[in-house]
Amino acid sequence: MDLLLPLTSKSTTSGSSNPLFLIVYLVFIVAVMYFILIRPQRKKTKEEKKMRENLQVGDDIVTIGGIYGKVISLKEDTIVIESKSDHSKITIARWALQQNLTVHDDQVK
Repeated sequence: MDLLLPLTSKSTTSGSSNPLFLIVYLVFIVAVMYFILIRPQRKKTKEEKKMRENLQVGDDIVTIGGIYGKVISLKEDTIVIESKSDHSKITIARWALQQNLTVHDDQVK
């Protein structure tokens, strides 16, 4: 008749987990994620925005597509550059600027 009795489950955990430990652990994981992933990305984005805002006519630049050129004209959302190879003029979006190769006096640390 033992086979017909429902099986009872007993808690076999050695100790109960502390909810405070779980909260501290989750806060620790969030803090580590912030300092490893979010903070450096925000810093990089801030530096890129500053570089794009400080762009001047005559600067040598590189686009995200790998085109080297010289800034001919600046507008609010676009930049007109002259390519180095065949001196053709290209209009690019300001966000497509990857690097400013010209060092200005205010950029030197």
